[in-house]
Amino acid sequence: MSEKIALISLGCPKNLINSEQMLFLLAEAGYTLVPDPDGADVAVVNTCGFIDSAKSEAIDVILSLAALKEAGQLQRIVVCGCLSQRYRAELREELPEVDAIVGVGSFSEIVAAVRGALAGEKPELFGDINAPVDETGRAVSTGPGWAYVKIADGCDNRCAFCAIPSIRGRYRSRPMEAIVEECRSLAQSGVREVILVAQDITRYGTDLKPKNSLAALCRELVKIEGLEWLRLHYLYPDRFDDELIECIAAEPKIVKYLDIPLQHINDTILRRMNRRGTGAEIRTLLKKLRERIPSVVIRTSLITGLPGETLTEFEELCSWLREAKLERAGVFAFSPEEGTPAAEMTDRADEEEAQRRAQLVMDLQAEVMDDWCRAQLGKTLRVLVQGYDEEADLLWGRSWADSPEIDGRVLFDGEAEPGCFADIQINAVTEDGDLVGVLV
Repeated sequence: MSEKIALISLGCPKNLINSEQMLFLLAEAGYTLVPDPDGADVAVVNTCGFIDSAKSEAIDVILSLAALKEAGQLQRIVVCGCLSQRYRAELREELPEVDAIVGVGSFSEIVAAVRGALAGEKPELFGDINAPVDETGRAVSTGPGWAYVKIADGCDNRCAFCAIPSIRGRYRSRPMEAIVEECRSLAQSGVREVILVAQDITRYGTDLKPKNSLAALCRELVKIEGLEWLRLHYLYPDRFDDELIECIAAEPKIVKYLDIPLQHINDTILRRMNRRGTGAEIRTLLKKLRERIPSVVIRTSLITGLPGETLTEFEELCSWLREAKLERAGVFAFSPEEGTPAAEMTDRADEEEAQRRAQLVMDLQAEVMDDWCRAQLGKTLRVLVQGYDEEADLLWGRSWADSPEIDGRVLFDGEAEPGCFADIQINAVTEDGDLVGVLV
């Protein structure tokens, strides 16, 4: 009987893809994959180490696994990903229960890590974080009917508040042929929506020889038979050119939902963040997008409480948000990340004030979202069916305006198969902001 392996994936979709690659490699090596670490031989946890809350979550998971190990219900613990890359020495010294540590440059070596852990060797595997992206198979764990596809790894943007470049390395695009082949294979397996992800997908291809572009990649992907939705995460504003805008506007398969991390609108704060571009350029871009893609839904991420943000800069942010009416937003209070320039800045609001400002922005954005939801009443939306909600006693899915796990849902009455599309006429909005309708 082969050893049983449980894998816990934390963090972002890009990390999830690495987890899926590790699942594939472990299954290929003959291990039995199980969903619960209780009773497993080895638990692999793929961590996030980006912000304090993610680090705390990862440590809590490791400690819970350590308790299982002490109780004799788990034999070995393998820690992978961003936390292990960033805090290798600390993990070794402060969590002796961990049996193997794997950095972000060594996901493809997970089988060696597991074998070493089982043999009592305490391996530490840390490959080159600037090496080309591994073209490893995946055991897709999302769906039904959708999957993430990572088109690049690493980042060259060097935002002052972000540690990703030091953890994940420089920006490396995957070859277009590899991405197209992966998406074709996914479509043949029943995937109808592909979500392109990278730290910055607008930079795609600029590091390749010959150079390439996101627009060129999208034009190839929309040709794939069976692929019906192509969703784009994350589009940095400074590289959003006219070619890309025209491509998105003209291609019916590219959903008119754009995730553009803007972070702020005040010029002083943008400079402190080491963001390229100005508030005026952001306003110009959004105006252009609204004009050329009239139905577009824009999602962004925002940071409150960055050093230098006084009430004046915060008021400018709020005033702009009332004017811009961005349909989706994630709001984060500034978290000083060690090793980043922003962590060395002293003139920042205290944590409680940063959280208060984040809550004010979320309240403001909730009004915009409520208005958008009410505007859908009476409309018929195409929905990718996801499953059944027992509490609501209704099926549910996602519209083109909803990305998985971060946006709302469409609940509906009728019969439809998960992983397929259905047309839903919207007739109500729940208190939580989900849409409710009936199958047309």
